[in-house]
Amino acid sequence: MLIYKIFRRPEWDAMVASGRTDGAPVDLSDGYIHFSTAAQVMATAAKHFAQESDLVLIAVNAGDLGAALKWEPSRGGDLFPHLYRPLHREDVLWDTSLPLGAAGHIFPEGLV
Repeated sequence: MLIYKIFRRPEWDAMVASGRTDGAPVDLSDGYIHFSTAAQVMATAAKHFAQESDLVLIAVNAGDLGAALKWEPSRGGDLFPHLYRPLHREDVLWDTSLPLGAAGHIFPEGLV
């Protein structure tokens, strides 16, 4: 199963340069890296990145993260994937720009 993370461009660039990240400021504050499922990622973008245009969407195979990935209740009681270790560049299967269009973020075709 693929899970998704949205980065602001400078966060993503820093992760690529160093090969790892402990996450965005909200991740550091909460003590884990926030991810979303395909069914959750659009709402995540709308809630936390509504007016931001220079974003990067990444995909990670949840099964490759092992016991460090926990499924915990969050928004609306839904279970969200939370990673309790640094995210490494080699964990990322693909990345793509997540542009902001007139009606919201434009996700890759077939994702949602």
